[in-house]
Amino acid sequence: MKSFLVRKMLKLKIEIKRKDMYKKAEYLGFTHPLVVKSSQELDMLLNTYFDQAV
Repeated sequence: MKSFLVRKMLKLKIEIKRKDMYKKAEYLGFTHPLVVKSSQELDMLLNTYFDQAV
């Protein structure tokens, strides 16, 4: 049960981070340091999410 809730929370965080990253990229460009940082944070969330699946 705990694993299910953890994955659900991670999915929510991933969606929020993804939307945030795209908004930043729209205004700053995809190579701006803030966008790159958001992308790296999103990568970490995705890695955590998929590690939970194994």
